[in-house]
Amino acid sequence: MIYFYFEDISLRAQSQQLKGVAHMCGICGFTGTLPDGKTVLTNMMNRIIHRGPDGGGQFINEDMTMGFRRLSIIDLNTGDQPMFNEDKSLVITFNGEIYNYKELKEELIAKGHIFSNKADTEVLLHGYEEWGEKLLDRLRGMFAFVIWDIRKKELFAARDMFGIKPFYFTEIDGHLVYGSEIKSILEFPGYHKEVNLQALEQYLSFEYSVLPETFFKGIFKLMPGHYMRWKNGEMEICRYFDPMLAPTDQPVNHEELIDQIDKTLQDSIRYHMVSDVEVASLLSSGVDSSYVATQFHGQHTFTVGFDYETYNEIPYAQELSKSLGIDNESMVISTEEYWKELPKIQYYMDEPLADASASALYFVDRMAADKVKVILSGEGSDELFGGYVIYHEPMSLARYEKLPKGFRKGLASIVKHIPGHPKGKGFILRGSQSVEERFIGNANVYSTEQRNRVLRYPTPDSDPKYLTKPYYDKVKDLKDPEKMQYIDLNFWLIGDILLKADKMSMAHSLESRVPFLDRKVFELARKIPLSEKINDENTKVCFREAAHRYLSDRQASKKKLGFPVPIRIWLRTDKYYEIVKKEFTSPEAEKFFHTDELVRILDAHKSGKEDYARHIWVVYMFLLWYREYFTEGGCSVSIEDELAIEERRRNKVYA
Repeated sequence: MIYFYFEDISLRAQSQQLKGVAHMCGICGFTGTLPDGKTVLTNMMNRIIHRGPDGGGQFINEDMTMGFRRLSIIDLNTGDQPMFNEDKSLVITFNGEIYNYKELKEELIAKGHIFSNKADTEVLLHGYEEWGEKLLDRLRGMFAFVIWDIRKKELFAARDMFGIKPFYFTEIDGHLVYGSEIKSILEFPGYHKEVNLQALEQYLSFEYSVLPETFFKGIFKLMPGHYMRWKNGEMEICRYFDPMLAPTDQPVNHEELIDQIDKTLQDSIRYHMVSDVEVASLLSSGVDSSYVATQFHGQHTFTVGFDYETYNEIPYAQELSKSLGIDNESMVISTEEYWKELPKIQYYMDEPLADASASALYFVDRMAADKVKVILSGEGSDELFGGYVIYHEPMSLARYEKLPKGFRKGLASIVKHIPGHPKGKGFILRGSQSVEERFIGNANVYSTEQRNRVLRYPTPDSDPKYLTKPYYDKVKDLKDPEKMQYIDLNFWLIGDILLKADKMSMAHSLESRVPFLDRKVFELARKIPLSEKINDENTKVCFREAAHRYLSDRQASKKKLGFPVPIRIWLRTDKYYEIVKKEFTSPEAEKFFHTDELVRILDAHKSGKEDYARHIWVVYMFLLWYREYFTEGGCSVSIEDELAIEERRRNKVYA
């Protein structure tokens, strides 16, 4: 028996011009069947309806059960999924976009493949027939997809090279179960929720989920640049892409390099603009989003800020947008609204994330989703072009590191015990360590010693450096800032930057595109020498000069700011101190932490003696996440809420 079903609520489909790129969406499914398999699959799909409120499709036979939720962007009436090849031997569900699908399609047609529609999804099917897993080396885009070979009874799944699109999986009672979000997998019968204590421990240092195994014991991520095969209960996972830097040791022509960067980025932005609906752009005060705003030739930008002057980028965004003749829509996030939405944000995130800017992204994406379906964003520029301020650190330490290592270690052991943060203490401590010892990525919150004091059940041999060491071993011949870039490409970019970009946009049925994270851009950026990325004055040197062609001196040279959120200030007020203290002394907190140590950290921060804002936030976000997924009545978003999202979207877009 084969069951194939597709529901279409895209009432404007017949009048749209078809250009051929697939729908952004959510996918889920499981191998084999269940007596109530259709109901289970429908529940899994409903849990992620926010990823695709415009329709859904199912494929069910005796060996495979596949679901698809659709957010219609392009090719509104011929790109239905699940989709088959010509002889119905392969079936696919796909989340993402393949930007070079036209070139691949021409090549495949020349080889005799017959296409039935204009969707890029079909390019994946025929490409897999022709090249197998080698197809992945040819793709330019963002994706997570599953192909089921009906004859071989074999599953093939893959995730894009940087991890722009998510993919989770587990095995339950002989079934391989997968989904675009963990919450979908939780609907599968037989999975028993359990917190992964190792994930919690590493999270306290990294501030995001860093292990392949998620916070839900037994549920894993398919890591970026990897593919999976599953057949007869046997699983094979292989890496097909490694974002290895290979800076040239040959002299480069500076002006030619600037030209190359500018042209390559413009080409990527042009690809990312393909859509039958309006494409807008997020805009902060940073050079990355500002450059995109000058090049995307759209009509709208979106910006949020806070009601604190140093935490408000709105005036800058309005000024730039006005100079470009673009409408800027902005909003000031009130403190009360920010705190109110935190539980829901942790729900949509799937796993706890303590980057406070994720919540700001939630609000700006929500605002954008009221007007458009697609936005461009500037993620990836810092990792590729060397933009983080901390990449300066090896240069600032260079002279000090010429002193004997034993002397530096001895001095560090003395100043370590000096209370507070006197001038020079941090410099001496950092200067006593190699980059491999001190840098685990752009975030490093709790030290192992601090974790051992705060955790009720610390695990042995859990130093974060054990996780980063294999990556450092691969780049031992690179310069220290480039080693740091490689670590961030494999940790921070995946676990923080792209996680929040996907989850916060899809929470509002909004597609987020990241033109910096393009195969062609990476191929250029990986070869740039360090001197063209970082100097004594600034970071992202060569990219800033490319941006300077369209931006003022002030705009192009602006220091990296991130998405500033005033949590440090909030946690020193009575109201929010008490809110956090209540959580820190709760029975839920006592399951995992020494609550007296949590309160000590909270009190030290409130008094102004220490800045423990990030230490506090990491724990607080975990506890909010735990309430959402593990306590009775904790879930902020029910399946009924998800179905209401579909109804609202239908009325707004198609009424």
